[in-house]
Amino acid sequence: MSLTLAVALAATACGTTPAASPEAPVAGPSPATAPPASGAVTAEAVTVPKTLKFSGTTLQGKKFDAASLAGKPAILWFWAPWCATCASEAQSLGDIQEEYGDRLGILGIASLGSAAEMDDFVADFSLGAMPHLNDKAGKLWKRFGIVQQSWYVMLDGSGKVVHKGYLDDLQLTGKVKELTA
Repeated sequence: MSLTLAVALAATACGTTPAASPEAPVAGPSPATAPPASGAVTAEAVTVPKTLKFSGTTLQGKKFDAASLAGKPAILWFWAPWCATCASEAQSLGDIQEEYGDRLGILGIASLGSAAEMDDFVADFSLGAMPHLNDKAGKLWKRFGIVQQSWYVMLDGSGKVVHKGYLDDLQLTGKVKELTA
């Protein structure tokens, strides 16, 4: 992570600003096709939007291809293991994963901490049912224009960014209901 980005991210503390930022374009190649998010083979291929053309390494050290989220709404949650706001939102995300996980993809993208701290956060808040990427270098944070945590990038089923910014628990639940209706 560049020193400028690290300083900017650290200076934002837990990023509890309720105002959403303007949507920044996400660079990437043109759409391609991928297997459905469920992993099931069907006659129909799913188009992978440019917003989901990235990969990373999970906290367990496994490769993760975001194309697996294509074809249904998704939430990208940018968090840090020491962030009190992130901790307060963890229960809501766990509940959303449990209730909407079959209709909604959720991906945690962790940064600003060590791998051990990230692992402890996921274990402490029982968030193991959803994948979490270790983005210690801030590559994905930069790609999506994230400058503070806890922020969400919410995508509709076509991969279009429909929200980028902070959401409190009630706002998050409302957006999830809209996305999965």
